Amino acid sequence: MRCRRSGRRLPLVLATALTAILLTGCQTPDVTPSDAPSPDETPTPTASAEPSPTAQPVAGDLAIYSMLETGTELRLVRELHDVPEATPAAAVELMIAGPTDPDYLSPWNPATRVLGVTLDAGTVIVDLSDEARTANIGSAGAALMIEQLIWTVTSAVGDPAAPVLLTIGGVPAGELWGAVVWDTPQVRGDALVTRLLVQIDEPREGATSGSPVTVSGEAAVFEATLPWRVLDAAGTEVASGFAMTAEGQTFSPFSFTVDLPPGTYSVVITEDDPSDGEGRPPMSDSRTVTVG
Repeated sequence: MRCRRSGRRLPLVLATALTAILLTGCQTPDVTPSDAPSPDETPTPTASAEPSPTAQPVAGDLAIYSMLETGTELRLVRELHDVPEATPAAAVELMIAGPTDPDYLSPWNPATRVLGVTLDAGTVIVDLSDEARTANIGSAGAALMIEQLIWTVTSAVGDPAAPVLLTIGGVPAGELWGAVVWDTPQVRGDALVTRLLVQIDEPREGATSGSPVTVSGEAAVFEATLPWRVLDAAGTEVASGFAMTAEGQTFSPFSFTVDLPPGTYSVVITEDDPSDGEGRPPMSDSRTVTVG
C-alpha cells in the first residue's frame, strides 16, 4: 500500500515569522482549539528550525503525539511535556522515546536518533537516523506514524499548516515500514478522522493535585456534551457529571472541576453515545491523578 497525500507550501508571508520562531527557540504548544496557523509571516531562504548558537533556550510546553487503540482503530492522542528547551528536535525526540500514559503507544524505534530539524522554503525537514526504518506495524498504523510525526513537529514549530518531509540520513525516506511512501512534503490530515475525539490535557498522567481537581482538554462531541467520571484505586466510581465544550462536532475546549478526598484516581472522559450502542464504541481518554 502506498500512502501519499499532497503537501502544500506556506505562503511567502508565512515563512519568515515561522523561521523567526524557530531561530529563537520559542515554540507555541499545540493546545489551541482551532489549531489555526500563525498570522502575518514573511519569507526567508533555508534556515535552521533549531535555536541559533547564540539564542537563549526557551522553556515551555511541547505537545507530543502518540497513538491509542480505540477498539476499532488507531487514533492520535497527545501529551503536554514541560521541557527546558522547547525546540522541534526536542519534540521529535520525546515522540520517539514514547508516551508517559500507559494506555498510549508509539511504534517508532526508540533507538532512532534525530539528526536535525530544518526549514527549507516553508517545508519542515526532519532528518532521522536509519533506525527510523524499523517498525512492526500494519499499513493503517504506518500511515498514522506519518501523521504522528507531522502533528508533533508542526505543533513544535507553531504552524499546524506547515508541510513536513522526512529524510533519513539526509535522503527523502521513500518507502517505509513495508506499507507507505513518504517522498514529498505532507501536511496534517483531517483532525476529525485522525485524532481521538476526546482528549485530556490537564492533569497530566501521574500528576499530584490539590482538591478540587481541574480537568481540561479538547473534544469534538455530539451536541457539545462530554460525560465524565472519576474512579478510585479499586475501580469504583466516586463522581460523575457532564462538561460542555465550546462547540459541538468540532474540536473545542472543555474544563470542569471535581472535589476529591486524598487518594489516587482515574479521571475518564467519554463521547456521549446518541446511538445507544448501535454505532461504534464511544471514544474515551483517561488520566491518573493523585490528590494530596
